[in-house]
Amino acid sequence: MDFSDEEDEDWFGSRFNDGVNEEEEEGFVFYDDVEEKEGEGFASDFYKAGSDWSCLVEDEETVSSSEKKKLKQSNLFQIWGLQENSPDTTKKMKQTDLFQSWGLQKPSPFTSPASNSSKKTTSGLGKRRRDSSFSNDSPRPCPFYKKLPGTPFTVDAFRYGCIQGCSAYFLTHFHADHYIGLTKAWSHGPIYCSSLTSRLLRLSLSVDPSFIHPLELDVEYTINGIKVTLIEANHCPGAALIHFRLLDGTCYLHTGDFRASKQMQTHPLLFNQRVHVLYLDTTYCNPRYKFPSKEDVLSYVVRITKDFLRKQPKTLIVVGSYSIGKECVYLAIAKALGVKIFANASRRRILQSFGWDDISKNLSTDGKATCLHVLPMSSLKVERLDEHLEVYREQYGAVLAFRPTGWTYSEKIGEHLDLIKPTSRGKITIYGVPYSEHSSFTELREFVQFLRPDKIIPTVNNGNAGAREKMQSCFREWLRR
Repeated sequence: MDFSDEEDEDWFGSRFNDGVNEEEEEGFVFYDDVEEKEGEGFASDFYKAGSDWSCLVEDEETVSSSEKKKLKQSNLFQIWGLQENSPDTTKKMKQTDLFQSWGLQKPSPFTSPASNSSKKTTSGLGKRRRDSSFSNDSPRPCPFYKKLPGTPFTVDAFRYGCIQGCSAYFLTHFHADHYIGLTKAWSHGPIYCSSLTSRLLRLSLSVDPSFIHPLELDVEYTINGIKVTLIEANHCPGAALIHFRLLDGTCYLHTGDFRASKQMQTHPLLFNQRVHVLYLDTTYCNPRYKFPSKEDVLSYVVRITKDFLRKQPKTLIVVGSYSIGKECVYLAIAKALGVKIFANASRRRILQSFGWDDISKNLSTDGKATCLHVLPMSSLKVERLDEHLEVYREQYGAVLAFRPTGWTYSEKIGEHLDLIKPTSRGKITIYGVPYSEHSSFTELREFVQFLRPDKIIPTVNNGNAGAREKMQSCFREWLRR
C-alpha cells in the first residue's frame, strides 16, 4: 500500500482516511449485477459536483422567506476565521479580497483553472504541493522509495507515467493502489509481475500483452544484467516479494504488501543470506497491532457459522471481499459446510482466472443454489444486506456476514476472538474479524530480526518526517536485539 499523509495522534500515519472505500484501496471497484443506489445527501452531492456546485443550491421556490432571514453571512466568516466586513464596506468588496485572505493568487480571467494548476503557488501557509489532488498537472515525480538505486527499475510506480531512466516497471500484486496508472494505453515500458497478476492485467485492465512479462515464483531471471526472483508474499493471489541481486552483489528485497510467515524464513534466498536494503510494507507498523494467526481466525469463522446455522438453519452466509484477496475465508466456510460459492459475473471471471481448482469447481452462478455468497466489502452494511436478503426472502430469513480485515482488530480483544461482539440489527448480523493479509507489528519485528538488513525503507505511512522517524526508531530497536 502507498503512504498516507494523515498522522495518527498517538503514533503515526494511518493507512486509510476515514470513509475511504476499501475496494478502491485493495482492488478495483466491482459493479454488481444489480445496479447500486448512489449515496444521498449533501456531502455525497458535494463531492460529485466537482467545480459545478449549482446542483447543491435549492430552487428559489423551495426556500421560504422566513428561512432566508435566518441565514447570516457572519456564520461563514466565523467558520473561515475571517473578519466580517461592515455593511458600509460590503459593496466595495472585490473578489481579490477573498483570494488575499486565503493566501492565494487571483487567477487571471484569461487563464483556465487547468492551466493555473500547473503553476506552483506560495502563500503564508506554505507551498502548495505540486502533487496535490486538486492539480491537473502531468504526472508527479516518482518518489525515491519506488526506485532501486543502481538499477533502471521501479516498483509499483505506474501512476508516475514515463519515468526517466526506467527501463523496467515491476508490479508486486494486483491491488489498485499498486497498479494505479496502468491502463490499456500503457506504453512506457515492459511490466514484470507474477503469472497470475499478468492474467489479471489483461483480463481486467486490457493492458497490451506485448508490454507484460510474466515471471514464475522461485525462478531466477536475469533482467538488464540483474538477477530477479519472485517469492510468495502471503498477501493476495499473485502477490510476490521481489528479490534483486545486482552485479556487484548488492541485494534488495521489496516486500510489496505481505504477511510475514515462518515459511519465508526457510527460503534459500533469505535464509542465512545478506539483504542490504529492505523495502518494507509498514501498513501495521504500530505496537497496537498484534493479530491472531490466519488459521485461528478461519477456525473461528467456521465455528461461528456452524453455531449460527444450528440455531437458524435458514441463514444466508455472506463474506466481504476485495477484488482479489480473502479467498481463504469463504473457501474455509465452503469446505466446512460442503456448499458452493456464489459471486457475481465479474468476480467469477477473476476467480476462474486464478486457475485454482478448489475455487473454480466450487463457484455457483445461481445465488439461490447456495447459502454462501461473496459480496464487495463495501456491501457489508445493514441496509445493503437487508436489500440482498430481500432478493432471497423465500429461502432465507436471516444474514450472517463476515467482514475480514485487519482494520477490525481491537487491542481489547487481541487474540481472544470469542470476545468479538457482532453488529446485529433485525435479521442482519455482521462480524468484523481480524483476518489480515498484512504483517502485524510483532510479525514485522520478527521478520526484520531474522533478515537483519543493513537498511530499511518503509513503503507505507511514510508521508511525513515524524512518521518516518518513529518507524526508523522501531527498526533500530529491533536490530539491537
